[in-house]
Amino acid sequence: MNDVIRWNDNFYILASSSMADDRVEVLKQGETFVVFDRYGDIHQVLPGPQGLYHEGTRFLSRFEFSIGDQRPLLLSATVKEDNALLTVDLTNPDIMQNGRPSLPRGALHIRRMKFLWQGTCYERLCLHNYSLAEIPVILSFAFDADYADLFEARGRQRTHRGRRLDTVHIDGGIVLAYEGLDHTVRRTHVRCTPVPSKVTSDGLVLEAPLAPHADATWDLTIACEIEKRRTQVFLSYEHACAEADRTLQEARSHDCHIYTSNEQFNDWLNRSAADLHMLISDTTEGPYPYAGVPWFSTPFGRDGIITALEFLWVNPTLARGVLAYLAATQATEVNPEQDAEIGKILHETRSGEMAALGEIPFGRYYGSVDATPLFIILAGAYYERSGDRAFVQALWPNIQLALHWIDRYGDPTGTGFVTYDRRSSHGLVHQGWKDSQDAVFHADGTAAIGPIALCEVQAYVYQAKRKAADLARLVGEAERAEGLRMEAASLRERFEDAFWCEELDSYALALDGNGRPCRIRSSNPGHCLFGGIAGQEHGLRVARSLLTDEFFSGWGIRTIATSEQRYNPMSYHNGSVWPHDNALIAAGMAGYGYKEGAKKILTGLFDASLFINLHRLPELFCGFSRRPGESPTLYPTACAPQAWASAAPFLLLQSCLGLQIEGTCRRLSFNSPVLPPFLERVEINNLAIGDARVDLILDRYPQDVGVTVARRDGEAEIVVAK
Repeated sequence: MNDVIRWNDNFYILASSSMADDRVEVLKQGETFVVFDRYGDIHQVLPGPQGLYHEGTRFLSRFEFSIGDQRPLLLSATVKEDNALLTVDLTNPDIMQNGRPSLPRGALHIRRMKFLWQGTCYERLCLHNYSLAEIPVILSFAFDADYADLFEARGRQRTHRGRRLDTVHIDGGIVLAYEGLDHTVRRTHVRCTPVPSKVTSDGLVLEAPLAPHADATWDLTIACEIEKRRTQVFLSYEHACAEADRTLQEARSHDCHIYTSNEQFNDWLNRSAADLHMLISDTTEGPYPYAGVPWFSTPFGRDGIITALEFLWVNPTLARGVLAYLAATQATEVNPEQDAEIGKILHETRSGEMAALGEIPFGRYYGSVDATPLFIILAGAYYERSGDRAFVQALWPNIQLALHWIDRYGDPTGTGFVTYDRRSSHGLVHQGWKDSQDAVFHADGTAAIGPIALCEVQAYVYQAKRKAADLARLVGEAERAEGLRMEAASLRERFEDAFWCEELDSYALALDGNGRPCRIRSSNPGHCLFGGIAGQEHGLRVARSLLTDEFFSGWGIRTIATSEQRYNPMSYHNGSVWPHDNALIAAGMAGYGYKEGAKKILTGLFDASLFINLHRLPELFCGFSRRPGESPTLYPTACAPQAWASAAPFLLLQSCLGLQIEGTCRRLSFNSPVLPPFLERVEINNLAIGDARVDLILDRYPQDVGVTVARRDGEAEIVVAK
């Protein structure tokens, strides 16, 4: 049954190959990302992720490098720690002529250095001859562009496509082009300096006699152009590299910096921060973390909000950008085909030919039941963290619209709970964070019918109304504030009565359209702790149940317990482990005073990071139980990097430390801080508290954690509560 349901999902990602097997290398900058193999090549595979993509379209589907007619030997491939540069080291294989080796392997060292900047992939190709003889070097690049929409690359079939235009030869390269059914021309400019010895419609040939111990260098640029959208600017390799580095360093300068006594933990944090900054794109409203590469490199409402919440204490600027963008794209009319209603917050937005033509509903799509209350939560949390009163006052009309959606459209049948039921004929069936078609079901495995009230959504609404009450008081609406607090309290009472399942030691996953509870042991109630809707006793029972062997794999908490009918550790939402899910649960446990739970989750995910390439936690991994000395089992189509997985370790560390910043009164609090045994010391530098900056040292002792202020610029109060 599970397989049948998934195959009927229009937006199911086909897995004809596994990204875990491909060992791909990823770069992203702005609206552009590229997926290479470890040689730095792109192979024409459909469906498959490899390619150079810009604004939802694959502008390069093949890019294969050869020495003569042979593939070089791979020495290593390394992504720089800040994700700005991919370096691939290669050498020549044994090259035969007339049955005898004319060039022994290892004579040439070949280095390919690649980065992205403003819609262009830059590559520098460097050769060095280590032999004692001159080598007549003949190198070639074979390339093509299929202009597949990202959803085609994911496996979606189209009955009609646009047309390839004639290839145009230019000095040092060619221009490939495609006119889509949306009447937009997309072009790929391929250029090489020095000028190649030969240029064909699908390749370049580079030739040079290379003397002993001599070097040779070529620079290639592959630029993506969308007609009438941007003017193509061609920069030198050095100029573009300097601009990309300057921009990245400027963005990271606003973060606080964390250094610990554990170098492997530092590697995890550094990679996570670098991945997050790679995923952030500048919009007209500010920075926004695109959800993940390759399939979700676009703004998602829920993902952006949760990522900003996880990273809020490190740098609140990201939250401001997310709030501004989502306010600017908030729905202002009812449009069933977009699942849009007045005040609703965006689920996702896509560019590309299929979105422009309406072949997919995601040009601007609102099928997310939780993004709207989460938007209000982020607004309240951002104000608490930053004290940015002017921005929140400007945002207040959008917050009011979001509250209007919760009250008017969120509960259309008067159940007393916020529900979802798909309006769009092409939209998502399930509209919580677990949005695959088989994610919400009853204990016997049968699918739940709508409208569906998810337990965590009620927790988000509860927290949203409490945050909105504080903001209402800030803008001088005291009566509105009191009303919102009363509404939140009433919701909490209804929630306890309707959702608590004594036999589960937990809350029901959801109520279906008949008000019948989905009595499933799932990770969703952990978010009820994060939202604060659970009573203290029930909250602690939920927390403890989530750390039993049925849930906790040794690496993290599974999305559902092993005892459930639909449990499958290799599924997307029914038994896998998601880092962001675990981070929110850990934050909730800490809020209920259960720091041991938060510490256990942090330890499990840190241990997982030790086994995973680049210490990069993927979107999710399989929920198999941990086996001694073995790595976590990877999920075949998981995005890596993924924004909310990248930001997860920062919320996990914050939860263990009980760290809270009140920007309005310049106060930093540590509530019963704890550290796991593998962290003896944590240093936090350049932490903003209002307009003050502090450097801190936290040391773990047998019974508690000591906090030392190493530097304080400006007035800031620091409180440690045991």
